[in-house]
Amino acid sequence: MGSAIIRPLGQPGDLGWVVMAHGEIYGREFGWDTDFEALVARIVADYAASHDAEREAAWIAEVDGARAGCVFCVAGDEDTAKLRLLLVDPAARGQNIGRRLVDECVAFARSAGYRRMVLWTNDPLVSAARIYLAAGFRLTEEPHHSFGVDLIGQSYKLDLTVQSPSGP
Repeated sequence: MGSAIIRPLGQPGDLGWVVMAHGEIYGREFGWDTDFEALVARIVADYAASHDAEREAAWIAEVDGARAGCVFCVAGDEDTAKLRLLLVDPAARGQNIGRRLVDECVAFARSAGYRRMVLWTNDPLVSAARIYLAAGFRLTEEPHHSFGVDLIGQSYKLDLTVQSPSGP
């Protein structure tokens, strides 16, 4: 497998790939139903319809010209950015693509002037949790039933006014 590049989202097919990849990978790996794919579709559609290019951005990872991962930075409020939709295709894992995507997202949020970054995810995503914690995010958890399964929701928060351990 070749080396990975991270590029801004914006090529034809990027938005559809984000939705499709999330639906297929999370369905296969965790048994999540189409409620999750619908949530991803809403996030992607909202971003495509009305994102503020100064305060919001998204990236695609590619390996040998094929899409292999993604992440979005969207506005929560004036001071808070949200990290959304981090995904790395299973065939591309183990190359630090997830860490690179998170670092890109955090660096953008800092440069856009946000004071904090938050994200919400679920407990089966163990590799992503390691990336978030290594980047300096702090974790809180709460049980819930979503996407057809019982999960423990995880909220992470990062103070962007201090330098993170792994990032720029």
